[in-house]
Amino acid sequence: MGLFQILDTDYCSSLKPIISVLKNGFMPLIQIGIPIILIVLGSIDLGKAVIASDDKEVKAAQSRLIKRCIYAVAIFFVVTIVQLLTNLLSDMQNDETGNVDANSWWDCWRKV
Repeated sequence: MGLFQILDTDYCSSLKPIISVLKNGFMPLIQIGIPIILIVLGSIDLGKAVIASDDKEVKAAQSRLIKRCIYAVAIFFVVTIVQLLTNLLSDMQNDETGNVDANSWWDCWRKV
């Protein structure tokens, strides 16, 4: 029996508000919002450089835009990678003498 099952027979009900806010609030904000902001800011910088008609500034703005696009893609996939790692780590349980059942947390995450 897992730790959450020992504390509460329906362990997912006590974690549902927290998991719901994380999955439906913070995760999409991080996964989608931050990359969009990075790309928009890079586009604005590039637009300012093009309007200024300075070749040196345009090249610098292009470089910054490319870096921001790479950062945006990395941030987008961080959420997926973290979920994959927690899924893999949840398969590791303590030995028979331990009371911690990591699968119970992952089951709650998937159910909500």
